[in-house]
Amino acid sequence: MGRVIALISGKGGVGKTTITANLGIALAKRGLNVCLVDADIAMANLSLILNMQNSPITLHDVLLGEATVQDAIYDGPAGLKFMPSGLSLENYRRVDSERLQSIIESIRPLFDFVLLDCAAGIEKNVMEAVSASDEVLLIAMPTSPSIADVLKAKITAQRLGSKPIGILVNFVRAEKGEIKKDDIMKMLELPVLATVPYDDEVRRTTMQEKPEPLILSRPGSPAAVAIQKAAAKLAGLPANVEAPSGEGFLSGLLNRIASIFKGKPKGQENGSA
Repeated sequence: MGRVIALISGKGGVGKTTITANLGIALAKRGLNVCLVDADIAMANLSLILNMQNSPITLHDVLLGEATVQDAIYDGPAGLKFMPSGLSLENYRRVDSERLQSIIESIRPLFDFVLLDCAAGIEKNVMEAVSASDEVLLIAMPTSPSIADVLKAKITAQRLGSKPIGILVNFVRAEKGEIKKDDIMKMLELPVLATVPYDDEVRRTTMQEKPEPLILSRPGSPAAVAIQKAAAKLAGLPANVEAPSGEGFLSGLLNRIASIFKGKPKGQENGSA
């Protein structure tokens, strides 16, 4: 039976959808069966991050009873599956979000992980998504307002019977005034699965003509490495990740230089005959 995890935050702008996409791919690259569900049925964006916005049948259609669950599940990057939400505001006004729980229950047995990308805040659609999950992963920035918001989200999730399992701190710049990891854990009484550094590469991946999640385009970048470590913790697997950009090249170069000197006869390392 798969784990259903809702990714939630207090307010928007914390990078929750980008984290969901990259975390799901990181899990799938570890051989796990993963389904991403865009549970933000009002302001769906996950399909844009995955470059799958032209999917003809969506969660909206399933919620409206006009399509089956299987009709709305597509093959995504790295072998994961993806259920998009529609971009139509007209359909959004008609959908019954209370059906979400039964839809998630129907796909749970098919996957190791079902990740729900939820809307920001604590309005009805978010509540339905949280209620459909067993666990919640909190996404926050290392600032006082963000931590305060995510604390409210944690309390709400607990009241709905979904277990908070940890925090992923995003956009970390290591600047003065940021709340430290240990303090965040004390305030929220939860472990921090990862601190994801602010990374310009994340923004660049969304600005390309064909967007590609960071975990695929730059797996060795600092943010991608942090997300891979979070995925490993979530799955209880070894944290085998690629070295940060540039580190692999440097270590390879040093190894080649060392091998050259090791291969020379004694006395020739300094150019002597």
